[in-house]
Amino acid sequence: MGEFDLIARYFTRKPQRAALGVGDDCALLQPRPGTQLAISSDMLVEGRHFLSTVNPAFLGHKALAVNLSDLAACGAEPLAFTLALSLPQADPAWLEPFSRGLLALADAHGCELVGGDTTRGPLNICITVFGEVPVVAGRSQALLRSGARAGDDLYASGTLGDARLALEVFRGNLSVPEAVFAQARQRMEQPTPRVALGQALRGIATAAVDVSDGLLGDLGHVLAASGVGACIDTSIAIDLIASCADSLGAPGTFSLNQRLAFVLAGGDDYELAFTAPPSAREAVMAAARLTQTAVTRIGRIEPEPGLRLVDARGRLLDETYASFDHFA
Repeated sequence: MGEFDLIARYFTRKPQRAALGVGDDCALLQPRPGTQLAISSDMLVEGRHFLSTVNPAFLGHKALAVNLSDLAACGAEPLAFTLALSLPQADPAWLEPFSRGLLALADAHGCELVGGDTTRGPLNICITVFGEVPVVAGRSQALLRSGARAGDDLYASGTLGDARLALEVFRGNLSVPEAVFAQARQRMEQPTPRVALGQALRGIATAAVDVSDGLLGDLGHVLAASGVGACIDTSIAIDLIASCADSLGAPGTFSLNQRLAFVLAGGDDYELAFTAPPSAREAVMAAARLTQTAVTRIGRIEPEPGLRLVDARGRLLDETYASFDHFA
């Protein structure tokens, strides 16, 4: 199978929203008047971002999901994406489920594949995604990292720490009941990008970021961009891990410190962390209900720089947790 046969067979589709899609030197996109184009790129490398044993359909899903999560953090509506794919070989048994998982998620979000590149080499997937954000009265409605203000509430969507739990099981560092592992593995291999929530938070949230490298690390980008600090109530945050064995009849499987490490610094969650003023609490919960997304208030933004962790009594914790960094 040649390169162009591969593209035609697995990745060429009739354009829907794009003016021109796969097959030419450039794709052509035409954003609607009164919008801005939101663009993000992410790369997945075998052995670094995913295991070689992963189901190709799940990998296709995740490859796009991590990019859609960036659009979600910006409050953008997905429009289109490009795919750059390095493959050891053109294997139909791998390509068919990979493209199926990729395009199923693309269809679910109205985000069409409009081009890219393929080459022979180590397995590497790079996607660039394009989305639209409205401009109202000359002002962009995009959610940014730089808008958090002292006094804002701090929220997290969905659950955190499940993907890290699954990774530690794969590494042989943890042994958990099969039901716990299955739940955690699904969260690691098939994350849910919170696109609808991001759009629903436009005009409500003051800042947002997608949680990909770990809550503390990604929240740190918001604090730095906004020039503020934050306090997280760990007694609330600790319950964000859905795959906790304590809730499935296996008490004592995780220590308190393990659970906090997974939730606060686990990574690969692809949830949203965002801020909003206390006056917007009802609006935040309405957005959560509208999009059928769990949202938890886990702390507050403070004027003093830095990130502080406290227990249920408000006492500072001494522990530190390091989020993922490719070059640390």
